[in-house]
Amino acid sequence: MENLKNGYVEPAKPAVKRYCQYLQLNPDTLADYEYWHSPQHIWKEIPEGIRRAGILQMEIYTIENKAFMIVETPLDFDWDTAFGRLATYERQAEWEAFVARFQTGGAGKRSEEKWQLMKQIFTLNKA
Repeated sequence: MENLKNGYVEPAKPAVKRYCQYLQLNPDTLADYEYWHSPQHIWKEIPEGIRRAGILQMEIYTIENKAFMIVETPLDFDWDTAFGRLATYERQAEWEAFVARFQTGGAGKRSEEKWQLMKQIFTLNKA
């Protein structure tokens, strides 16, 4: 089992925009959700499309029946334009329909409609 207290190493990088989002997962399907998001099982078109939409880094974390996503983009990234393009990419709609079974309230919705953007309330860099 992974020791979460070891943290996750991040390389130094230039300034980026960061977006944080969450959604609720069906508790009975959490293991399946994690399985299909692992590097060896995610459909190859999904990370390719995410990168093509202009997203530099995307991470998903889970706890209980909640998923938390961090998205990093270039400073000139436009959220609506990028996610509008992403929805048209190969297998993206099929992927959204497939993973909707693991998410609450996700049936028939695109990614940006399911994931809720979160408000930042603290950052150590501004304290």
